Amino acid sequence: MISFPNCKINLGLRILRKRNDGYHDLETVFYPLPHYDIIELIQGSDDLVFSGSGLRVAGEPANNLCYKAIQLLKKDFPELPAMRMHLHKNIPMGAGLGGGSADGAFTLQLINQKFRLGLTREQLLNYALQLGSDCPFFIINKPCVAYGRGEQLEEIAVDLSDYGILLVHPGVHVNTAEAFSGITPAVPVKSVKEIIQQPINTWKKELVNDFETTVFSKYPEIKSIKETLYSKGAVYASMSGSGSTVYGIFKDQSALASASSSFKSSASVTICNSPASLRGH
Repeated sequence: MISFPNCKINLGLRILRKRNDGYHDLETVFYPLPHYDIIELIQGSDDLVFSGSGLRVAGEPANNLCYKAIQLLKKDFPELPAMRMHLHKNIPMGAGLGGGSADGAFTLQLINQKFRLGLTREQLLNYALQLGSDCPFFIINKPCVAYGRGEQLEEIAVDLSDYGILLVHPGVHVNTAEAFSGITPAVPVKSVKEIIQQPINTWKKELVNDFETTVFSKYPEIKSIKETLYSKGAVYASMSGSGSTVYGIFKDQSALASASSSFKSSASVTICNSPASLRGH
């Protein structure tokens, strides 16, 4: 059985306050996009055989969220048979696109479907949260306002299907803890949820990613990508998450193509369209 975990971008990202548990409360909108990894799962003869291809994933297989998702379900379903899993990575790691979180969440759904575990969406959301704060979003996989650490989700009607979206990944890995170190939490006058429901031509002035100030000061090449996207005609451009991917939203397809061509020698670029084209889980 094969599944296609997709990525997401953040539309706005505000860090509201530091919590007593050391984490931060945030507000953002997660927006899914059709740029995919590929997971294949078959029944095997050994306990678990995990392999990979595509972009190199650092670390031991046991630290991969796909692997962890399998082990998590095996605790409650010891009757699960031996499996073989192959992960082909297209979504870059540490890029603000949620690829690892998507892989973990889609693995939960894949096992649930293949072995007919009968898990409800609420149960899948609970398992996903045990894997990571961003993982529950990929169970829903529709535009959502996210609060808390990103795990409190509220579906929202945001439709960018009339636009093309260009993802530009400069190959830089931004350390999330380092990105947080330059943040001064504050509750903005206008919420992300409120701004996102305004016309998109107002977003440039009002829809903010708080991580950009810190990340742009250390990695001016990332700031330059955003500036180039605007100079090429983007209606809105922003860094996703804590970076390093920057995306541009284009109404004009010729401007989108021109912007894509301008980065091909210096960064990895991907053109995406609407969530309506997302493949089934």
